[in-house]
Amino acid sequence: MEPFVAALDQGTTSSRAILFNRAGEILSRAQHPFRQIYPQPGWVEHDPRDIWETEKRALQEAVDAAHIDPKAIAAIGVTNQRETTILWDKKTGKPVYNAIVWQCRRTAGLCDELKARGLGKTVAEKTGLLIDAYFSGTKIKWMLDNLPGVRKRAERGELLCGTVDTWLIWNLTGGRVHVTDYSNASRTMLFNIHTLEWDEELCRELDVPMNLLPRPVGNSQQYGTVAEGIPGLEGLEGIPICGSAGDQPAALFGQGCFQPGQVKNTYGTGCFTLMNVGGAPVISNAGLVCSVAWSLGGRVCYALEGSVFNAGSTIQWLRDELGLIKSASECDRLAESVPDSGGVLVVPAFTGLGAPYWDMYARGTILGVTRGTGKAHLCRAVLDSIAFQVCDLITAMAADAGRPITSLRVDGGASVSDLLLQLQADALRLPVDRPVQVETTAFGAAALAGLAAGVWTSPEQLSSLRRSQHVFLPVRDEAVCWEELKRWDRAVERARGWIEPET
Repeated sequence: MEPFVAALDQGTTSSRAILFNRAGEILSRAQHPFRQIYPQPGWVEHDPRDIWETEKRALQEAVDAAHIDPKAIAAIGVTNQRETTILWDKKTGKPVYNAIVWQCRRTAGLCDELKARGLGKTVAEKTGLLIDAYFSGTKIKWMLDNLPGVRKRAERGELLCGTVDTWLIWNLTGGRVHVTDYSNASRTMLFNIHTLEWDEELCRELDVPMNLLPRPVGNSQQYGTVAEGIPGLEGLEGIPICGSAGDQPAALFGQGCFQPGQVKNTYGTGCFTLMNVGGAPVISNAGLVCSVAWSLGGRVCYALEGSVFNAGSTIQWLRDELGLIKSASECDRLAESVPDSGGVLVVPAFTGLGAPYWDMYARGTILGVTRGTGKAHLCRAVLDSIAFQVCDLITAMAADAGRPITSLRVDGGASVSDLLLQLQADALRLPVDRPVQVETTAFGAAALAGLAAGVWTSPEQLSSLRRSQHVFLPVRDEAVCWEELKRWDRAVERARGWIEPET
């Protein structure tokens, strides 16, 4: 019986499940969106029960659609939106509050306090991160400090916390396993990436009880099995859960970037550019962060990373908030109908700017509008903004790594856009390589699980499964592209520091 591997791909706006065969091909998939909650400007939340229920339903539907015996599923891998943080009751499994999403900026003032206390250097040296509301540590502290009675319950050992990987594995195992993989732990601002342990000093500085935290584990090993009696997962009990990685390192793995210097970018809700830097962390001087990408067979691989907070979400903004388009494909069609943006620039700093700026107080900006500006120009400017933000990351990455970048492997929902990838190749002056299998995040999780379960034997075998679908080469005049990037820099400066820092 041919073995299959299931990947749970829990994202910012939807939960998906995909079944892969041994050739790395998709057998079946299912997907369910869930609510986005915005209690205040700059705040973003999810209901953890929505996350679990939609992911559970997607898994069952993907298995049903595959028409296979569930016993043929050799393993389950998990990949997830990172930094999003959940706190729940150890006995009942009931969340004490909504999940605070990675995009949420509510702890910006707290981050300013930590910086003022001089913790920036300690955080960078131990965690590879910068102090920012993006990461999980201040989200945990906010819940402990602002929810009545929660800190006392935490100190009594009644509560657990974790990122979405932890929440899914805990629920899949019927509450028996409380773990987080190294890649997700690396994004909390509480984890020492050198010792691969929670850091006592940082937990003390953020006043986070260590008994809340899950056990850090490698990315390709058995954590537990699907428990019996989970409603909606009948017939799946006993399947081992043995692979886990945050969505971006999972995509790096799924793209086959196993050699130092290889780079990928995922075009999702945000954009995330990662470079494999090998077995030693690189502390950035250019506004990037360094995290554990994966630990495989006891060997740790690190990645330099730059994060753009709003990429695909900017296209959703055109559709859902402005009503200018009805679908993402319409954005492409309109953008292609004009030769350029007509001088319009969109800086989508809806929730601040990520790397390399790390400006929590930046906000979205539209510049260069004239009476002749139409929605086609806005659509083109939005696609430009995605490509320009990735250019900022790649420039910083090359400076940190001390080596030229020779190509960019790409994936994610927006990578289906030929126009966007051509704009990216032109702006970067680099080949942009889109694979046949663009579900690289899910495949990365499946690959990590499949290695632990013996479905695949080595990264080299996985590399042989990757095939390029199209390589985009620069075609526009380099001088024109350079002028556009200079205008982009000016636009970013006007978006920065727009709102007053919290006091």
